[in-house]
Amino acid sequence: MYAAPLMYTALGGVMSENSGVVNIGLEGMMTIGAFVGTTVAYFSGSPWLGFLMGGLSGGVLALLHAIACVSFAADQVVSGIAINFLGPGLALFLSRVFFDGATMTAPIPLENKMPRPMNNLFAKNSFLDLIFNQYATVYIAFLLVFIVWFLLYKTKIGLRIRAVGEHPKAADTLGIDVFRVKYLAVILSGIFAGLGGASMSIAVVSNFRATLISGQGFIALAAMIFGKWTPQGSMWACLLFGAAQGIVVYLGGTDIKVSSQILEMIPYVLTLIILMSFVGKATGPAANGVPYEKNEA
Repeated sequence: MYAAPLMYTALGGVMSENSGVVNIGLEGMMTIGAFVGTTVAYFSGSPWLGFLMGGLSGGVLALLHAIACVSFAADQVVSGIAINFLGPGLALFLSRVFFDGATMTAPIPLENKMPRPMNNLFAKNSFLDLIFNQYATVYIAFLLVFIVWFLLYKTKIGLRIRAVGEHPKAADTLGIDVFRVKYLAVILSGIFAGLGGASMSIAVVSNFRATLISGQGFIALAAMIFGKWTPQGSMWACLLFGAAQGIVVYLGGTDIKVSSQILEMIPYVLTLIILMSFVGKATGPAANGVPYEKNEA
């Protein structure tokens, strides 16, 4: 349950960075997706509509990132930072507009949250029930890992995305529209991040609040690096970080006396340890982060 939002967002990072565009704006895209997802689900009564609209809202922010970085060759890190300010700021502003000045949305009724497809299939609180009785967003996340893997490594468009990320000039000489491919990958990354935010606000919890995402986008970015820019590697990394969050929740509900501040630190400390251990050994696409200008010699 806790790994699924990270998986969506990390897959977004995989798509964008395999095309050569660094996207540290995943946090902002995830935040706006969480707000739009829960707001649409609250007013429409449909969690599926909220889930889809959350993804589209992340795609809109990603489009801004693509315009800045692809069309105008802006610094990709600076643009990502701007998105990380824009997403939460816009979400809080719209929350005040739609919910009478409140900085958090009204809770979604339990019956309007994401469904659990395997509910009542296993004995209540049994091992199988605890493992497999998850929200639909969890199963979609695993399915999306396979889809992205197949797209990147088994299709022509995937080959073009990876070619543009490795050597855009060579791809251009072969007739590939580098800008179009980058736009597609970046917008998809925003849609996936928006889905990750929506899966957090309409499945893991039932409303949006300012602290809901709180670094989850950056943890997903770390998972993507730890997973060596691959869908399957990112999935395993997200499961590890999700397990860390699960441990926090578990320890918080036991009689073990551990400071809540220390518990909240666990996922972030784990992120730092993994990055310090593996980031030097992980090598991304060769042209990742390098703006491409068509007329450049």
